[in-house]
Amino acid sequence: MDNIISMKNVRKDFNKNSALKNVSINITEGEIFGFLGPSGAGKTTTIKLLTSQLSPTSGEIKVFGKNVISNRKEIFENTGILSDTSGVYERLSVQDNLMLYADITGTPKENVKEVLEQMGMSEYSKKEGKKLSKGMRQRLMLARAVLHKPKLLFLDEPTSSLDPGTTLEIHKMLKKLNKEGTTIFLTTHNMEEADKLCHRVAFLNDGEIVDIGNPDELKLKYTNDNIKVILKDENKEIMIKNNFEGAKAIKTWIEEERLLAIHSMEPSLEKIFLNLTGREL
Repeated sequence: MDNIISMKNVRKDFNKNSALKNVSINITEGEIFGFLGPSGAGKTTTIKLLTSQLSPTSGEIKVFGKNVISNRKEIFENTGILSDTSGVYERLSVQDNLMLYADITGTPKENVKEVLEQMGMSEYSKKEGKKLSKGMRQRLMLARAVLHKPKLLFLDEPTSSLDPGTTLEIHKMLKKLNKEGTTIFLTTHNMEEADKLCHRVAFLNDGEIVDIGNPDELKLKYTNDNIKVILKDENKEIMIKNNFEGAKAIKTWIEEERLLAIHSMEPSLEKIFLNLTGREL
């Protein structure tokens, strides 16, 4: 797989403050890549650098194998962005919001009907933007971001403040888009969301990447040696070591038909982040 995004020793300073400190990542075509960290960690700055809204203080950034600044127009035509600054034209209908964006970007008008169906918004096509719920507004902004069928999609906290049902619907759409070939760069402080969606994640803290990898591999990397066991007769959790003696005890409980449940103790991504940085999200 080719690298669709490449950052090499990227630094971004604002006056005397460093938002990013020598960040290096490679993201391959077809990935959903999660950039994880609390507010102020540098996530939005990274998206602005990757979309040439900002220039790096130092380092090299390539998107589609090309310098992001000198090839801005070509890269822009093949990317979609959903950020906290994305908005909706309140007095226009859902369909007219998308038609206007199609006019601006030179996107075929037939894409509007297709994306409305794809996002499950066909029945709301005539509804004014100001009358949409928060979840439907987010869905409309996502529809606009993918209207021109971008190869690469940037999402900055895409489900922030949404209810669980709407969040689940957005997740389904993102997985479908990815399955159809769209590479997704996702920033979030929601570790559960990242665990469900992402092929790989990077933990960002104070402008630095503290670890990077597949969520399951990271959980195994930082797991401890304990196993949690629940016995029928005692109805309480017992912690035992993941070793020969522990295996013997489990075997005995199974033979005695006392074993109710057994759980390995892989940490969540949030616990890993806390252990690595000392910071909660």
